Amino acid sequence: MRGLHKRYGDIHALRGIDLDVEAGEVFALLGPNGAGKSTTVEILEGHRGATSGTVRVMGMDPATSGREYRDRIGIVLQHSGIEDELSVREALEMYASVYADPADPDEVLAQVGLGEQADQRVKRLSGGQQRRIDLALGLIGRPDVLFLDEPTTGFDPAARRRSWELIAGLRSLGVTILLTTHYMDEAQQLADRVAVIVAGEIVAGGTPVQLMEAAGETAISFRTEPGSSLEGLPLVDAVVSTTSVTVRTMAPTTVLHELTGWALSRDIELHELSVTRPTLEDVYLQLAETEVEP
Repeated sequence: MRGLHKRYGDIHALRGIDLDVEAGEVFALLGPNGAGKSTTVEILEGHRGATSGTVRVMGMDPATSGREYRDRIGIVLQHSGIEDELSVREALEMYASVYADPADPDEVLAQVGLGEQADQRVKRLSGGQQRRIDLALGLIGRPDVLFLDEPTTGFDPAARRRSWELIAGLRSLGVTILLTTHYMDEAQQLADRVAVIVAGEIVAGGTPVQLMEAAGETAISFRTEPGSSLEGLPLVDAVVSTTSVTVRTMAPTTVLHELTGWALSRDIELHELSVTRPTLEDVYLQLAETEVEP
């Protein structure tokens, strides 16, 4: 995507987005509601045209490539609207019929953990199971590029973990995945790279680790036995309370070395020693508050 703009009347939804997603990677697009995520993804899917700028996916313009393009992508929407009187297998067979080289419906159902529900009507499934059908519909065409919009909403923790394993497996097969999610642990676990969009602009991008390392200080905390002397403690900026010591630093390795050396030289045990760096959620919350000039 280069210089991508999208206007709806007086609303400037996208303000010159530049974005690259490499073949075979999982890329997470993060942002608050109304930031422009859905508009960006809909343009990439070919469902919406851009006001200006260029978009190429697998070398094709999604807005004009038609059947050739749609036969190579998969889409998992937040709400798919499947006919609920169909059985699970019938739903997949119907969707499979529109692709040139679809996957076997029973294989896909086994892949998403719905093999035992193949003959049940869609309306009788739980919310989490219906989301798995949505995922199955996105996979039935053997996509080269898969768009996942909040794919694990409504999943219990075990089902979310299974879906993560499935997505990781798709990456290993070379499928390129563009993911939107409000679960920061999901993005941190799955994404090779992420971009944060706020008010129609990309405000940060990189690997999850890069964003976390750039976010701010690491907190190191511990406690000692009551009455232990802290004389000579090398942590100049440490916050000392009656029960614990905490220091925030941009150089955690150096501080830990100094701290443990000090403790060993005095035969002091550092109880509950912890090193806490900013999480992707911390980074996201900071960035989501970014003010973008109109």
